[in-house]
Amino acid sequence: MFKNILFATDGSAASEHAAQLAVKLARRHDSRLTAVYVVDPYPYLGIGEANPVGMNAYLSAAREHAAAAHAKIGELAAKDGGHIQLECVLLEDVTADKGILRAAENTKADLVVVGSHGRTGIQRLILGSIAAKVVAASPVPVLVAR
Repeated sequence: MFKNILFATDGSAASEHAAQLAVKLARRHDSRLTAVYVVDPYPYLGIGEANPVGMNAYLSAAREHAAAAHAKIGELAAKDGGHIQLECVLLEDVTADKGILRAAENTKADLVVVGSHGRTGIQRLILGSIAAKVVAASPVPVLVAR
C-alpha cells in the first residue's frame, strides 16, 4: 500500500517510538523509508549582532545530533532481518514543519510518520506542535505516534 514512507526524527524518545512504527510499516509494505532530520534556523539571527562562533557551534551540535538520530533508525532498519531501503536526509535553515513537508514532496512520500511529545495546555501554546502543523498542511496521510 505504501511505497515511500517519510519518517521525521528529532532524536527524542517520541521519535524513537515513531521510528519503530515507521520501520514496521516499511518492512510490512516493502516500502522505501526516508528518515529526515530538520535543523531549525539558528535562533539568534536578527537579535543584536549574529555571533558566527555561536552559529557554527549550533550547526555542529545539530549535525552530530542528526547523525546519532539517523544511526538509531539505521540500527532499527537492520534489526530483525528483512531489507529496508533507507535514505537519511538532513535539512538545514528551514523550520521543522516546512522541512518535513518539503522532504515529503521531494521523496514523493505517500505516508509521513511523526512522533508527538504529547504537550498540552500552555506548553503546546508556547512551543507549538510540529506534528499538528504537518497534519494540517500535508497532502498525504500522516501517522502521529505518541
